[in-house]
Formats: sequence, C-alpha cells, structure tokens
Amino acid sequence: MIFKKLSIWLLLSIILFNNGLRGESLSDKRMITVKRISFPCSKPPARLIEKMLDSTGTIFHKIDNINWAEYPYKPDVQFRIAYSIDEIFLQFKVEERYIRAIYTNDDGSAPYKDSCVEFFIIPGSDSVYYNLELNCIGIGTFAKGADRRERTRFDSTVTSRIRRTSTLGNSGFDTKEGDFKWSIIIAIPIELLNIGSDNSLRGRVVKANFYKCGDDLPERHYLTWNPVGTEKPDFHRPEFFGDLYFEK
Repeated sequence: MIFKKLSIWLLLSIILFNNGLRGESLSDKRMITVKRISFPCSKPPARLIEKMLDSTGTIFHKIDNINWAEYPYKPDVQFRIAYSIDEIFLQFKVEERYIRAIYTNDDGSAPYKDSCVEFFIIPGSDSVYYNLELNCIGIGTFAKGADRRERTRFDSTVTSRIRRTSTLGNSGFDTKEGDFKWSIIIAIPIELLNIGSDNSLRGRVVKANFYKCGDDLPERHYLTWNPVGTEKPDFHRPEFFGDLYFEK
C-alpha cells in the first residue's frame, strides 16, 4: 500500500513538474534588440544591406522550436533583423533537404506550400498584425488583420514595394532533393505597416514571430522562433509572439 501511494505521488510530481516547465517556456518570451542602421542611399541593394548587417555585427537568431511532435523535421533556419528610418531589413538563412518554389507571382500565391519563411508583427498599439510569407525565391503574401479570419490581403501594387533578393534567383521550380543552402534578404517599407502619424519604430517594443514551414514538401515542418502553445500548427496566434525592441 505504501509503495503504491509513493508511486502515485511520484507520477503526479513528474506530471506537475513537466507542466510547470512547459508553462515557463511559453511565458518566457524571447526578445531581440533591433539595431538602427543607416545607408548613404535610399532603397539600398541587397548586397549593401548584407554588408551593413555584417559590419554592424547584427547577429542571427535561430528559428528552432518544434512545437508539434508529429512534425519532427528540423531544417537549420536562422534570421537577423535591423531597421532604418524607412525600412525593416530581414535576412533568412536556410539549410534543408527539400526546396520548392511553385509560385512565381505574388497575386494568388500560397507560399506556405513551398519552402517558406514568414514574419508576423504587431507594429501599432492595436491588435492588428501583419504577416509576410515568402517562398525561397521571394514570392508570397502580405496581409493584415486582427485574427486569422478577418484579414486584408494586399495585391501586387503593395507587395511590389517589398524588395526581396534570394540566392536561388527568381525562377520557379518543382520539388528538389539534396543538400540545399539558401538565403533571402528582404526590405519592408515601414510606411506599409500603418504605425501612426510619426511612422516611426524608434524606441518601440512590438510583438512579432518568425517561422519556417513547407506544407507540400516531402518532409512537412513548422518551426517557430518564439514557442507556440497550440494543439495543432497555427502561426496566427499573436498571444505567443515574442518582443522586438527597436533601439533609439
């Protein structure tokens, strides 16, 4: 009888301990200080952006959380972020076994089915978040809204203002298997985020998350920067966003 009671107590202790760890991991949100950089020209080319990120010591961060055990594949994915008065700059670096870029035009694309990286951000004081989803050749979607269902998807007159340069070029292709390494540099005009009258991110702390997925790849996967505590894969969950501090 005593042994049975001890066994039950030990089992309950393990369950409570594990639940406590999970709760801490989800509440302990990640934070990045976003460097403020400047260029001698407007709309700097990708090569200059990368050089500036290197010279300012802008570090890479891992997109490495596997939140859903049924999708264990974990490509090596990292990103870095900086900003200027006019633009947010992102660079993703990916190493993965399969790549695919079926979509070659922004309008009507579903980049999450290809080899895809994503950036979600709440730039203002309201609950509206923006999602930028791009496949490995830089084709994708840009939308805003308060939740998954109520979203406004921007057409190519807006998305064409988001500059993107991929090391894989801009021509589409079907699924390829191998040992692939690719990188994409993205420049997002801050004015597209409708922040407010001053149109400035300087000194602000905003919520954001970064993702890697590939719904139609042979090894389907869903990686996140900040952990997401949902039962099934769901990137449209602002309550699990981490923090970005845009330095002054």
